[in-house]
Order: sequence, then C-alpha cells, then structure tokens
Amino acid sequence: MGIARRYVWAGLALLAGACASVQPPPAGIAAPLNTQACRTASASLHFDFAGAPPHACAITGERDFTVLVTPEHAPPINPSPWYAFRYEASGDAPISVTLRYLEARHRYAPRLADAAGAWRELPVEVAADGSRAVLRLPAGKGLVAAQEIITLADASQAISRWSKATGAPVFTLGRSHDGRPIEAIRLGRADAARLVILLGRQHPPEVTGAIAMEAFVDALVEGAGALGDVQVLVVPMLNPDGAARGHWRANRGAVDLNRDWGAFTQPETRAVKAWLDALPPKVRPVLMVDFHSTGRNLFYVQGDEEASPAQKRFLARWLEGRENAFPGYPFTLEKRNANPGSGTAKNWFHRTYAIPAYTYEVGDTANRDAARTAARALAVEMLAALPALDE
Repeated sequence: MGIARRYVWAGLALLAGACASVQPPPAGIAAPLNTQACRTASASLHFDFAGAPPHACAITGERDFTVLVTPEHAPPINPSPWYAFRYEASGDAPISVTLRYLEARHRYAPRLADAAGAWRELPVEVAADGSRAVLRLPAGKGLVAAQEIITLADASQAISRWSKATGAPVFTLGRSHDGRPIEAIRLGRADAARLVILLGRQHPPEVTGAIAMEAFVDALVEGAGALGDVQVLVVPMLNPDGAARGHWRANRGAVDLNRDWGAFTQPETRAVKAWLDALPPKVRPVLMVDFHSTGRNLFYVQGDEEASPAQKRFLARWLEGRENAFPGYPFTLEKRNANPGSGTAKNWFHRTYAIPAYTYEVGDTANRDAARTAARALAVEMLAALPALDE
C-alpha cells in the first residue's frame, strides 16, 4: 500500500465512534481510484469522478455523514484542503455532511453544481478553529467541491479550441507518472525570436488561477495575428495527475512541482525544460507567467534589488499603476522573493534566463467574471509592454 493511502486510512482514527463505510484494501493490493461510497437507505455520497479524492467517509446518521479531508502525502504540506463528492438523497429532508480536516484548516468555501453544471457557493458552518465545517445539502442530487471542478478534459477542450482558432497544433511535452499527457500549444510563429511562457495548474486546487489563465489565453488567441516576433508557449495543465486525483498540492510523485524547478526530479517539470533546451539559438525566453490561486489577488514579481532596468521598465508599463484599474478585481504587487532558496518557477526562470518571471495569483473568492475581464485586458497590455525589455 502506498504512503499516501496508508496515511489516509490512518486518519480514520479521527472518526472514532462512527462506522466507516469504506475499508482499506488488503496489503499489497492497489485499490482502484475513486470507487468509495458512503450509503444509507435514503442517502449516499460518492467519490467516483475525476477530481474527487478517495476520502474516508463515515455514516453518522441516516442522513448524516462525516468526510475526512486528508492530503495526498504526510505533512508538512501546503494547507489547501481539497474535497469533492457527489450525493444522492431521496425524500424532502436535507442531508448533513461534516468535513473534518487533517493537518489543515477550512480554506475553500463549498460550491454546488446544478444539473446544468452551473456552480454556486453554499452556506457553511465553520468551527472556530477551522478544523471542521458542516454543510446542509438539499435533497435530490448534486456535486459538491471546494472550488469549481476544472478537469483534464476541460483543459484539453480549451487547448483544442485555441488550436482550431489559430491553426497551431496541440502537442505533448511529456507524460506524468500516471502516463497522462502534458499538453501544450505554441501561439505565433515557431521562428519568432521572443518567447513568452505561460504555466498553469502546478497546484491542483488553484482553480481561480486556471479561470484567469483561460481568459488570458483567449485574448492572446483572438489577437494572434498581431504577435509579430513573439511566440507564446501555453501549458495549461502541468499537473494532470494531481488534478485527476484531487490532490491538495503535489503530483503523483508526492512533490510540489513549484519547488522542483532547478532540481527537475519530476517528469512534468523535466518536460518543460527539455522543450526549452531544444529551442533554436535565435529564440530567447523573454517572460514567464505562472498562474496560481491564493487568499487575494496579487502578482509576485522581482524585487527592486534583483530586477534589471529593462525589467523595471516592463513592470511599470504592464502592471504598476493598474492595481485598481479593473472593476471588481483589485490586485497588489509583491516585489519580493516569496520563497527564497526554493525551486519555484518564478525563481528558476528569472535566474536562468535573466527575464521577468511573475506569479499571477488570483484570490480564492475572486469574482470570476471580474477575474476573466481583468485577465483578458492584462494579456493585451502584456504584449504592448514587451518592447520595454529591448529599450
């Protein structure tokens, strides 16, 4: 049994006194993903779809359940407790689901998808210490998750749409531990001298960053004819295993990919580096933007002490002074190395290529429409600001 699965089942001790409806697989037998269910005569919870982790679930009443939300590997891990399940409940009475967090506190407000796939936020009762949260779900059927679920299929659909609009082929940079493709697309001419790199979903739960990235690329695709001597590498789903398995942070190798740049121990980061290493000499990276989510809207950018004059000019033209330019989407600039000495994409790209390398962080609770509108405008303004790097 793998380390992550042993850890999940060890966490069942927290549900002492309840009757767990799932059991660990026999030693040496790998249980299939996402087959667990919690079921009574009138209600049930299911974890049988992409993005749903194999949560431990206990039946605490006919219409009451407790779900243990555990990370994919033993702590320490970034406290981004992801959960997802679907439910079915007959009759008219609501059902109650208590989320208990192992080594973490409540972060993501629960969302419910309706039959048409539209998501809305659910009310939640959160314990004072954040260790648990209680949901009251209406009878019928529904899908609940920490954030909207953006699957691998959704990412593939977006990249196929960009390909159809521009004629640029979708290609595979490499494959994950589970053998899933790391899909990418290159906008603009392959011989264009300047390269912009856009990365997404290094961290699976960070859905608002993925929402912003899709809108950002949409704007670039619509203006692809004006790219000129700029080409753009777009990698919207760098951690497909983590997204499919409902991980909090890591890939299947139990590694935070945004700490693996430089070490390149994982196939996902190695795939990007191999593609960059194979670039012809005339093509040079000029900018990297890495899309993430956190508690508020911000950009991590290079501090004044490490940014060159050209990089400062670019920042001034693209982002400075724009912090309150977008209705419903204010952001801040963090001019510092947020993770000194660590293998973040931001650090590695800046150190390796001497280019501006920014982390585009979208707040967990950001207004989705405002985030999309801002991202589209920022994409256009990014292209307009790029000449500052050559002045």
